[in-house]
Amino acid sequence: MRTINIHEAKTHLSRLVELAANGEPFIIAKAGRPLVKVSALDSSVRPAKRIGFMEGEIQVPDDFDRMGAEEIESLFGLPT
Repeated sequence: MRTINIHEAKTHLSRLVELAANGEPFIIAKAGRPLVKVSALDSSVRPAKRIGFMEGEIQVPDDFDRMGAEEIESLFGLPT
């Protein structure tokens, strides 16, 4: 496995990432001491779900901001 110093890795990051993605992992070293191994992700890893992924799946009532107001006021002893 190829070992690359950190300065070279910073200089050629795009090319090195492409190599790793194509199945050629490498090690990044600093002062000759190995720090990290860079390799392609397993294709079974799914990206995190994004905000809005349930759009159209649930309904929010129009009075959502007032739901339970009477009960909450009674718990705090506030006049209704």
